[in-house]
Amino acid sequence: MVMTSPLTATADNPVLRVAPASPAAAAAHFGGSLAFHADVSDVASTLAADGDPGFVVLDSRSAESWDQGRVPGAVHLPTALIPERAAALLDPAVPVITYCWGPGCNGATRAALALARLGYQVKEMLGGFEYWVREGFAFETSGGVERRGADPLTAPAETADCGC
Repeated sequence: MVMTSPLTATADNPVLRVAPASPAAAAAHFGGSLAFHADVSDVASTLAADGDPGFVVLDSRSAESWDQGRVPGAVHLPTALIPERAAALLDPAVPVITYCWGPGCNGATRAALALARLGYQVKEMLGGFEYWVREGFAFETSGGVERRGADPLTAPAETADCGC
């Protein structure tokens, strides 16, 4: 296979039809992305460690969804109620990690926006509750604590660390 420079990319190459950004622009973009997003496994490992994680996890779904399953220790605050209830439930000095159902849902994004508009530091947990469960982390339901095996398409089968 012959490697080509993005500068020599042609219209025949759909991947390089638009050249990659400069390294400086890419660093700014990806660094910015990390300022707005948290990974499910990073949230889980931080919550599992001893001590204060330095953030609070917020479930922005309905009461019915909350009862179906949630991240242990999460605060329940549906997005529509954030303007009226956030001050009573959240400390403005503590960053908030929002989640909703999963990657096909933008509820966590809407919740993060509502919180940011109120002055909270906020990140969205990528993958939401779906990936929390699919990666094999324990979750609470109205019936107690549950855990499912990790889906090998979303988490390593033999170790807790994907190495990324």
